[in-house]
Amino acid sequence: MTKIWLIILIHQLIFQGMFAMKNIILHIKTGKQIRGNNTEANVSIAFFVLLIGVSFVFSLQQSPLGQVKFLSTYFSTITGLVLLVLNLTISLIHLKDSWRVGVVENQKTVLITSGIYRFTRNPYFVSYFFMFLAYTVLLQNLILLGLSIMGFIFVHIMIKKEEKYLYSVHGDAYLQYKKTVPRYLIV
Repeated sequence: MTKIWLIILIHQLIFQGMFAMKNIILHIKTGKQIRGNNTEANVSIAFFVLLIGVSFVFSLQQSPLGQVKFLSTYFSTITGLVLLVLNLTISLIHLKDSWRVGVVENQKTVLITSGIYRFTRNPYFVSYFFMFLAYTVLLQNLILLGLSIMGFIFVHIMIKKEEKYLYSVHGDAYLQYKKTVPRYLIV
C-alpha cells in the first residue's frame, strides 16, 4: 500500500522548508515584510494549516471519514504526485522574488507581468490549489474536497482585496494587465 502520509510529510518538509528559506532570503534582500497582517491573510493562512493538518491526520488513518475510492491507488498517487510537483515548481521556483502573502499596505511593489505572471495573476495561490487538489486526490476524500472549496473561497476573498490594492498602486497599468491575464489559470 502507498504510504500517502510519507508523501504528504516529504512534500510539506520541502514546501515549508523552501518557503521559510525564501521568506528569510527575500526579507534580507529587500529589508521589507513579505506577509500582510490583515484579516484575509490571517484567516487564509490559518485555514491552510488546518487543511494540511487534516490531510496528514487522514493519511494516517486506515479508512478516514469521508473517503470515497473513485480512482485506483496507483492512478491517484501518480496524479497527486504530478500536482505536488506543479505546486512546488510554481510556488517556489518560478516566483523568484515577486511575491507577497496578503496586502502589505505601506509597500509599493513593481507590477510584474513577465515569467509565470503571463499566465496567471496569482501563481502562488494557484500553486496552493494544486496542493489542495493533490491531497484530495491522494486521499480520495470528500471532506478534503469540501475544505479545498472553502480554501478557494478564502483565497478568492484575499485576492479581491489585493486586486483593489494593486489598482490603487498601479492604476491603468494594472487594469490592462487584468484584461490580458486570468486571475487563476483560466478565469
